[in-house]
Amino acid sequence: MFLWIKALHVIFVVSWFAGLFYLPRIYVNLAMVGDAPEARAERERLLLMARKLLRFMTILMVPALGFGLVLWLVYGVGLRGPGNGWMHVKLGFVLVLIAFDHLCRRLLRQFEQGRNRHSHRWYRWFNEIPTVALFVIVPMVVVKPF
Repeated sequence: MFLWIKALHVIFVVSWFAGLFYLPRIYVNLAMVGDAPEARAERERLLLMARKLLRFMTILMVPALGFGLVLWLVYGVGLRGPGNGWMHVKLGFVLVLIAFDHLCRRLLRQFEQGRNRHSHRWYRWFNEIPTVALFVIVPMVVVKPF
C-alpha cells in the first residue's frame, strides 16, 4: 500500500507543478496585453484560462498534500533515524509552494479587478519560484544529503 500512496503522491505533485509552471506564464501575457479596449477579447480569454487552470491546480494540490501527509504521518517517511534534515528543507519549500499558489490566486483577483501592479518582466521572474523549489525538493527527496 505504501508504494501506491507514494506513486499517487508523485503523480499529483507533478500535475500540480505543471500548473505552477504555466499559470505565471498566463500572467506574463496578461501583463503584456494590459487594459486596452482593443485587447479586451484576448484579456478575457487569458483570464478564463487562468481561472480554469487555478481551479484545476487546487484540485491537484489537495491530494498531493494529502498523500504527502499520509506518507509523513502514517508511514513515518523522513522521521526515522538520524539525518532527517532533508525532510525539514523539503517541507519548508512545500510551504513556499503553498504560499506561491495562494499568491497566484490573489494576483488573479487583481487582474480580474484591473488592478495589476506588476510588469511582464516581474511575472517572468515570479515564474521561476517553482523551478527553484523543484531544484531543491527533488535532491532533498532523492539524495537526502543531510
